[in-house]
Amino acid sequence: MTTPSNNRISLTLSEADRADLQAAIRTLQDKLLPVLVDLNPQDRRELPKMGDKTLAFVAKALDYAQANPSLCPPYLDVAEFQKDMATVQLLQGLLRPLSQVADIVDDSLMLAGSEAYAAALVFYQSAKSAQRSAVPGAATVADDLATRFPGRSAASRAPAAAMAPATPAAGPAAAAVG
Repeated sequence: MTTPSNNRISLTLSEADRADLQAAIRTLQDKLLPVLVDLNPQDRRELPKMGDKTLAFVAKALDYAQANPSLCPPYLDVAEFQKDMATVQLLQGLLRPLSQVADIVDDSLMLAGSEAYAAALVFYQSAKSAQRSAVPGAATVADDLATRFPGRSAASRAPAAAMAPATPAAGPAAAAVG
């Protein structure tokens, strides 16, 4: 478990760096979004997929199609085939480094969130301890933070526990009767 004492990430960016990053993202969006396609889940399932092994087959087929136009059916647009293959190569060249950055951003976000949540839990436990010790103001803080965990407060467990022995099947007398 991550605790505040084993901090693994501490990120600070200047306003200029933040602005540069936002501008870079806007540039990617401005240049790519108008020319890319957003597929729906059904399209993604139905389309034939091209992985690393298939890429070699497709490249070889394109070479053969360009070298042997007599083997191409009339409905195969070899020029468009070539453009599609060039698009694959271009987008792969963009996706790999973007994926690396996105994966590391995601990991860093997860770690920072985990550390922040662990720190919040430590503070919450401290506030609850202070509340039990009647430290002024602690009850307000602890009660407010307790709303994150509905149904887990001591007050909500107490009425259920008090009512349990009153049920006919509960308690030693019920066991003796059965």
